[in-house]
Amino acid sequence: MRTVSVKRAARQLLELYPDRFTTDFSQNRKILDELLEVESKPLKNKIAGYLTSLLRQKVD
Repeated sequence: MRTVSVKRAARQLLELYPDRFTTDFSQNRKILDELLEVESKPLKNKIAGYLTSLLRQKVD
């Protein structure tokens, strides 16, 4: 279960940088490292995971 803040952050990042993210989780984590200063590793993983799932839904 994802929190509203994780979903909101992921959607905002997709709006701002639609071409930077892919359907690959590990690559999305690296991109998040460049874009954000997230102290919490689990939070970064949740955002990257939600971004990945959103993009995979668009592909299907």
